[in-house]
Amino acid sequence: MCALIETSPGRAYPLGATVQGDTVNFSLFTQNGTAVELLLFDRYDDSQPAHVIPLDPIRNKTFYYWHIAVHGIGSEQIYGYRVCGPYRPADGHRFNFAKVLLDPYARGIIHGDNWSRAQAKGFGTNYASSMKAQVVDRQDFDWEGDRPLGLSFCDMVIYEMHVRGFTRHLSSGVELDAAGTFAGVIEKIPYLRELGVTAVELLPIQQYDPQSVRGRNPFTGERLVNYWGYEPVGFFAPHQGYCCTERYESAVDEFRHMVKALHRAGIEVILDVVFNHTAEGDADGPTISFRGLENRAYYMLEPDRSVYSNYSGTGNTLKCNHAIVRRLILDCLRYWVQEMHVDGFRFDLAAILSRDEHGRPMKNPPILWSIESDPVLASTKLIAEAWDAAGLYQVGSFIGDRWAEWNGRYRDDVRRFIKGDRGTVRSFAACLMGSPDLYTDPGRQPHRSINFVTCHDGFTLNDLVSYNRKHNQANGEGNLDGLDANHSWNCGAEGPTDVPAIERLRLCQIKSFFAVLFVSQGTPMFLMGDEVRRTQFGNNNAYCQDNGTSWFDWDLVQGNAELLRFVRGIIRFNRAHPSLNSDSYISENRKPHGGPRYLTWHGVRLNRPDWSDDSHSLAFTLHDYPGDVDIHVIVNAYWESLDFELPEPPQGMGWHQAVDTHLASPADLPDEGSRPAVTAAHYRVAPRCVVILVASPS
Repeated sequence: MCALIETSPGRAYPLGATVQGDTVNFSLFTQNGTAVELLLFDRYDDSQPAHVIPLDPIRNKTFYYWHIAVHGIGSEQIYGYRVCGPYRPADGHRFNFAKVLLDPYARGIIHGDNWSRAQAKGFGTNYASSMKAQVVDRQDFDWEGDRPLGLSFCDMVIYEMHVRGFTRHLSSGVELDAAGTFAGVIEKIPYLRELGVTAVELLPIQQYDPQSVRGRNPFTGERLVNYWGYEPVGFFAPHQGYCCTERYESAVDEFRHMVKALHRAGIEVILDVVFNHTAEGDADGPTISFRGLENRAYYMLEPDRSVYSNYSGTGNTLKCNHAIVRRLILDCLRYWVQEMHVDGFRFDLAAILSRDEHGRPMKNPPILWSIESDPVLASTKLIAEAWDAAGLYQVGSFIGDRWAEWNGRYRDDVRRFIKGDRGTVRSFAACLMGSPDLYTDPGRQPHRSINFVTCHDGFTLNDLVSYNRKHNQANGEGNLDGLDANHSWNCGAEGPTDVPAIERLRLCQIKSFFAVLFVSQGTPMFLMGDEVRRTQFGNNNAYCQDNGTSWFDWDLVQGNAELLRFVRGIIRFNRAHPSLNSDSYISENRKPHGGPRYLTWHGVRLNRPDWSDDSHSLAFTLHDYPGDVDIHVIVNAYWESLDFELPEPPQGMGWHQAVDTHLASPADLPDEGSRPAVTAAHYRVAPRCVVILVASPS
């Protein structure tokens, strides 16, 4: 043990570790803890702390906040806590004085091979094998004038991506040390710009536990790990594994450099945040932080308080509407906006945030209204995954005036119609128009519907048209994990095939999905690699596959250049037409107060859409929209070619083919100046294809 160091009482606010010159103020919440020790370490894997500083319950405690100022230390100091208190699970108390605990407000969290989830269980001391916090000076960074971009939802094309998976593959071509890191993302910004996306939605980048997944791949023996990152241990700290240098304290700055570089390219940064559970799991899980600080405050418990409520499907559920957890969530969001310059958040299993401490849905959840009304977050994107793992489904009814929602109904209805299911034409039409049947609030804008066909959770777009069923055996769960209701179709063969006709059909289907996505009202989002047919080999739940199953194979960029060209083109087409990005709902009915009619529905015959359960085709015309030309869209999900009557184009104009997903490149999406004229009164649309015509001068 080293010599004593100088301390003073410190302050209760701000929570966490705050650098003040050559002093660091530490503040921690625990209501029922009876003794607190601050532990200072020289290295993350030290077997003993360099200093053990007991906090006096009189001198170093204000209400439920334990605090101390330590002099002569600063940024990069490694620390943790031990907290003594009752261990009475039946009463909800699980204090464990043997365990090193993370500061919930830690801005940096570090570990190496020393971290052992197993040793964080039980009652043995885990000095050497614990994760530890690190002091971070938040002011020491040159933003060079950077600020969040403040794009409107109308200007957004969202690309859901995984930081590690984006550049980890050997084919990525990034600097070796940067592969799979924030720095690797920076190297690929030119690709993102050329693709046309205006926002990246990053799977969790807050520090998570990579060891939260048990087991091995039954085929390779490879140890399975938490790849997606939905097992948080620190909400304020960037994940250390995405840092490319050996200086563990540099993760904060590496994240900031990435944000700054993306902003310079006109690309917003949206974080997928997980405020519904933590990596501590159920009653058999490890003690890492919250469980050992104040279990009853942080977690929902059953009437038998030794049992954790499990609305997240992961073993525990954060008590989001408890005052302490509400404060943590708000402080965290403000931190990522003010100090890290992020542009928005996607809230994982956001329906949980509407539950009270007993798990009951609340009419006016305090945390959701607090987030919505917070002035620091006023210009921040708020996106809800409006369901949870216990059956609470709030798509279309999520609380608040400004929340956007992942539209899970859009995903399912579009998949089913394009696949050829009966009875789907009306729901498909609603998807095209921004789901006005789902979002009935008259003041709501269509762009608050986040439209997607695929996301990280499920099949990739390639696999959606290549597999009839999931193939998750590599996850080691007997293929019992992952959804069975995928609404997928393999086009005639399960998995990879050399049959040219099947491959042509699959490519056509993928193009059609992209075409529908980008002619739908609402905010489009698509999954990393879908633009080049990234495959997970039929795995629809690759949460534990930190390998080629999940990584972006950059050889596909060249191998699927035709599709990539199409996706870039359909994004440009969407951006060029205001009628596809309306800030109010467009329907066949006149707008309030006698406004103009902008939409007309058709079937194979003009003005006669077939709304029957046997219908597999639909067409519509967007016309007279201010600042735009007329657009005619035809979707033929039938298994035979159909002849569609065409409306008369505006006077002095003629129809020109902008998209035909049946044709090979470049005829599938010709350059604007070379779009072929369509002079006939009909257009023959091939089976399972989408055609888009644009009115241009004859």
